[in-house]
Amino acid sequence: MLGLLAACQPALNWREARPAGSGAVALFPCKPDLEQRAAVAGQGAMGLAQCEAAGRGFSLSWADTPDPTQAGAALKTMPRALAAKLRQPLPPGEPLQVRGMTPLPEAAQYRLAGAGSTTRVAVFAHGGRVYQALMTAERDDAAAWESFLTGLSVEPAR
Repeated sequence: MLGLLAACQPALNWREARPAGSGAVALFPCKPDLEQRAAVAGQGAMGLAQCEAAGRGFSLSWADTPDPTQAGAALKTMPRALAAKLRQPLPPGEPLQVRGMTPLPEAAQYRLAGAGSTTRVAVFAHGGRVYQALMTAERDDAAAWESFLTGLSVEPAR
């Protein structure tokens, strides 16, 4: 299936990435740049892998919550904060399944469409680590988003 999607998107060169420190595997359509911040007092580690291809931006960010029981609350806050930043109402979330994620009712994906751009966001967790996958584009690209989402998985701690 991925091969079929990739064939329909010649400008996107999908490749597997394992951003250091993320505990995740992701398919990116370009080589992602990585930014990380080590854990400091009161805050867990954070990271961001991002790239741009064919006018679309893709990113995967992660952060450790101080207490794993706070993951659900963090997942609620993340899309709300993004919608507020984009000055758009947050639509109802759609179901989300990422291989290896902790099943939480707050895990969901959203489509924010504004003047001149569409942003798709998915939030999920693995234990106390929360993740946000994001795609931005001038025009919505459901096939690219689906490729990005289906390529995501989280791995058990080693």
